[in-house]
Amino acid sequence: MAKNLVIVESPAKAKTIEKFLGKEYQVESSYGHIRDLVQKDMGVDVENNFEPKYAISSDKKEVVKKLKKLSKDAEMVWLASDEDREGEAIAWHLYEALGLTPTHTNRITFSEITKKAIDKAIQNPRRINTDLVNAQQARRVLDRLVGFELSPVLWKKVKAGLSAGRVQSVAVRLIVEREMEIRNFEAKSYFRVVAEFQNASGKTFKAELNKRFDTENEAREFLDNCAKHSFKIDSVETKPAKKSPAPPFTTSTLQQEAARKLYFSVSQTMSVAQKLYEAGLITYMRTDSTNLSDDALGAAQLEIEDQYGKDYSNTRRFATKSKGAQEAHEAIRPTYFNKHSAGTGDQQKRLYDLIWKRAIASQMSDAQLERTVFHIDAPGEKLEFVARGEVITFEGFLKVYLEGTDDEDSEEQSGMLPATKQGENLSYEDIVATQRFTKHPPRYTEASLVKKLEELGIGRPSTYAPTISTIIKRQYVEKSELSGTQRDYLQMTLADGTLKDQKLSETTGADKNKLIPTDIGTVVNGFLTEHFDQILDYNFTASVEAKFDQIAHGQEEWTAMLDEFYQDFHPHLKEVEENSDRATGERVLGEDPKSGKPIIARIGRYGPMIQIGEAEDEEKPRFASLQKGQSIDTISLEEALDLFKLPRELGEYQGEKVSANIGRFGPYVKYKSLFASIKAAEGDDPMTIELDRAIELIEAKIEADKNKYIKVFDEAKPVIEVLNGRYGPYLKSGRKNFKLPKDIEDPAKLTREEAEAIIADSAKKPAKGRAKKSTKK
Repeated sequence: MAKNLVIVESPAKAKTIEKFLGKEYQVESSYGHIRDLVQKDMGVDVENNFEPKYAISSDKKEVVKKLKKLSKDAEMVWLASDEDREGEAIAWHLYEALGLTPTHTNRITFSEITKKAIDKAIQNPRRINTDLVNAQQARRVLDRLVGFELSPVLWKKVKAGLSAGRVQSVAVRLIVEREMEIRNFEAKSYFRVVAEFQNASGKTFKAELNKRFDTENEAREFLDNCAKHSFKIDSVETKPAKKSPAPPFTTSTLQQEAARKLYFSVSQTMSVAQKLYEAGLITYMRTDSTNLSDDALGAAQLEIEDQYGKDYSNTRRFATKSKGAQEAHEAIRPTYFNKHSAGTGDQQKRLYDLIWKRAIASQMSDAQLERTVFHIDAPGEKLEFVARGEVITFEGFLKVYLEGTDDEDSEEQSGMLPATKQGENLSYEDIVATQRFTKHPPRYTEASLVKKLEELGIGRPSTYAPTISTIIKRQYVEKSELSGTQRDYLQMTLADGTLKDQKLSETTGADKNKLIPTDIGTVVNGFLTEHFDQILDYNFTASVEAKFDQIAHGQEEWTAMLDEFYQDFHPHLKEVEENSDRATGERVLGEDPKSGKPIIARIGRYGPMIQIGEAEDEEKPRFASLQKGQSIDTISLEEALDLFKLPRELGEYQGEKVSANIGRFGPYVKYKSLFASIKAAEGDDPMTIELDRAIELIEAKIEADKNKYIKVFDEAKPVIEVLNGRYGPYLKSGRKNFKLPKDIEDPAKLTREEAEAIIADSAKKPAKGRAKKSTKK
């Protein structure tokens, strides 16, 4: 038995650390958090100074049992969970649950998994930092108080099954408010003028007019004047400039840049980064610091000088702007700067490449540029064409890396300009006035939402990814798939002294993978902002984060902070519960032409719907669910009436009726008791689908169902099914699925007794999928 037991959160991290420690160390994993607040009675004793009630998670009981036995046999237990608050809390929960003692327990942390870092940590152990633990407890308890007490109010006032969260609700508010800005935005037309000139030596270049015209007449008049104007270079400005590199990555800037350049979601970035960290390839990936250690600065300098030469090296220390950032922590960087590529699989390799380039570029010289501007006289007071050019005279950090930008619509012209001089005459190839339109503020991407939350001081590195995952999972927000609409625009071209008009068209309003609120998200946000404006207030939410930071630094008592919040929150919540009206987002669209009854768009029991008639009417109201892409805020009367054309009778198949309709889970075709989903992605629509296509879907569903069932044990309760799944055969009992052992060669030969034994054996093992997930804080 090893003298030392080292406990980390994940098996991957354990394997990497084992390589650096000798035989006297045994490294085990806790599979993330082992305890959490109990679900019963909120899990917090409000009357007893907000004392949390913790219990070992059901899927961690075997893990705890094993760790408890190993810790009793070891001379020293080393708690080596991550270095942030969440990691400190994991260490504390292990200490409590395993019954450890101060004399036989050491707490160690490291921001990179290298032999040097681990040896240094072993030589400098410490005690568990209770201030950090209390900051994490304060966050967990506060979020439980809000969620546990506010969610039932939403069930009562909006829709059953909803839930509220402190940071998540603020994130939804940002997205809803942006959508309201977009809906209220009125695009205004203007004309942008760009000319292509030719100098005396026949070289061409583009220049843009320094004014944009509001009307077609103004633009047309200007082009008419250009037809008889002699153009020349008024002045030439040439001056040196420089471009400096961006700092190394923090959590949020990594998420933003991976979204821009690799098209990763925020949670995908964190998952891949976690694997790189656990493999010992990068430093810890949850950080708000841009700081690099002295060792890292030295290693980067050596690598830059070796690969590119001394001229390319420029050691920098970046000041961290994030509120509450911990300078002792490092930015995200490669563990070894001389390892230019690393990782297993395409995603890891691409993210590592991004991290390596950003970190190494941050320690390289500025790029040296020469910027040239031509000013060309134009007809009209204070009007001139401007051409901008840029030449790189020394690459510097640009040899390795250039930061991405969120500005998708930049129209600035910049490139090489030909040699010319002041007073030189120019001729024009053409001068084009193009009608453009002002643009509404862009919808948030996952990465730009993270950027906004960070700017407002809301959330911390460990909260960004789970916040976004939660609001999408709860269906308050979804990724956009807006196809847009066609819009005509005018282009006027002056060439060879002749002005020609051309009517063109473009798609406007198309948006993909941006965050847009669902109807439920909009209605819930409206209810919360009306009745709980303090919780959704950006400054209040940021001030709560600041208080967590103060607790982490030992400057505030965590239970006192909770008490201050709860004294206001709880009585107000009771008042809202008793006195507020239901929130349905109700919108009257008009009257039904046939019955004269009102047509209302609102949130119903199963989500957004259209209702014809009132509940008080003698005849019951009629209901129809909205289709994907429709919203109670924007649906028209005509579109609403179309929904009541469903179900559509399509004809018969083998003597039975076939119909198309929309249900809780989307559009479908019905045949007997069989429901086959209608595939919008393949161009199918319940309003237009024909019988032949419906039969194709029905036959495909019948065939899929045939292949799905391998065997069913229904002679006793519970019914056990042996099914074919996406990843191979599996067992299903009730609502739970169970993986088949690899040694089962023919699932069709399984007996009920064997199936029951597999299920019982699965129940004893820790749920690895869930355990791994819980390490992502």
